[in-house]
Amino acid sequence: MKLARPDVFHPRIVLAGCPALPEGDGDDDGLVAALGKRGLHARWLSWDDPQALEADLVILRAAWDYIDRLDEFLVWTKRVRNLLNPPQVVLWNTDKRYLADLADAGVPTVPSRFFAPGEKIRLPRGEVVVKPAIGVGSVGALRFSDPDEALAHAAALQAEGRTVLVQPYDPRIEDGETALVFLGGRQSHAFTKAPILPPPGQAPVFDESGTYAEETLAPADPDFEVWDVGHAALAAAAAHLGMGVADLLYARVDVIGNRRDAQVLELELVEPSLGWRQLDKATRTRQQREFALGVESALDRLGLGPLSHRRP
Repeated sequence: MKLARPDVFHPRIVLAGCPALPEGDGDDDGLVAALGKRGLHARWLSWDDPQALEADLVILRAAWDYIDRLDEFLVWTKRVRNLLNPPQVVLWNTDKRYLADLADAGVPTVPSRFFAPGEKIRLPRGEVVVKPAIGVGSVGALRFSDPDEALAHAAALQAEGRTVLVQPYDPRIEDGETALVFLGGRQSHAFTKAPILPPPGQAPVFDESGTYAEETLAPADPDFEVWDVGHAALAAAAAHLGMGVADLLYARVDVIGNRRDAQVLELELVEPSLGWRQLDKATRTRQQREFALGVESALDRLGLGPLSHRRP
């Protein structure tokens, strides 16, 4: 008896890292197995590996060097056959000016000012955070209590052709950030991140790959009011991009504050760490299955389901 179905299509799926982390940072190690349990075959490649262009679907996971190769990276996102999250999401979300779009939509966000190269920089009073508007892993982000030093750092970023993001330093960050993870538009799990930026005059400590600042993470169980802020950010982003929240395979909303005053610090739709290692084994298995189901759903939307290439 023949049990194989030679006419069942098996899409080639790539989880995309970068040259320094071609198989990610370890947090996503369970995803290949989770996808395999759904009959989906995936492997890791650096995003710039030519073989990635041959894949039927590429899922961005650790492409954390794109800030140094942005133009090349954005061109690549359009060359890939199918990308999650999609290219229009990447284009919008790689530039933190998206925070202004969220604020305009009524989402409570940390006050943010943006200054393109050549624009005069105006600092709010008190301690500030200065960072590039396009950046990952806290690269180029520093705290300042001295306005002259803050202006000098901002000017240096502008001289490199970068738009500068200036935010007032919010003491609530001392309690850490709450990272809200969504899969397919539905809330999945959360974790906390201890403060990353050290006091003024000091730089963050980076991992050995140099792609991101080291973080101290822990599980979290946020109040529903905090989750509501995350849902609002996700809904505003999807509306701005003309898509449904369910079309976003993954999202992470980083907030500060608590149920009374939560504000969005960042919305990560390109390649966020999803904090799988902060979950107990049973929960991690269950939620990684949800990730795999989200991939299945996306494949169906893209016409890449198991019977999509079946002969009549």
